[in-house]
Amino acid sequence: MAVVLFLTALLAGCQKVELERAEGPKLAWDDLRGQWVLVNYWAEWCKPCLEEIPELNELDKAPDITVLGVNFDDVQGEALVALGKRMGIEYTMLVQDPGPEFGWKLPVALPATFVVNPDGDLLEARFGPQTEEDIRALIGG
Repeated sequence: MAVVLFLTALLAGCQKVELERAEGPKLAWDDLRGQWVLVNYWAEWCKPCLEEIPELNELDKAPDITVLGVNFDDVQGEALVALGKRMGIEYTMLVQDPGPEFGWKLPVALPATFVVNPDGDLLEARFGPQTEEDIRALIGG
């Protein structure tokens, strides 16, 4: 029995996490190693979310940062793509919240930005609109 549990735990650690994008091919979480990743939770009704979109668009253009958007209201498919365009989102939007895969709790306030370091570890969760300056100060760049 102990061997089965050990092998199960070992294999669970080997699973490759793939994130489904609203547009385009799936994104392998492991492919983001070496970069800072900002997982941003947003909603159409959230005014501060709208305010931070231009800042997140700029951050996503940096070679060392990837921004991933998660719609808090679970909008999916063409509706998500259209909503993202209407709101001016240029960074990758995900179909599903990746948080449960990593043991993250669903944010209780929006906007929420989970900052993941280049090793793939959650550095911190930030609430409220983020600026490029705030994020650069946090990550040292």
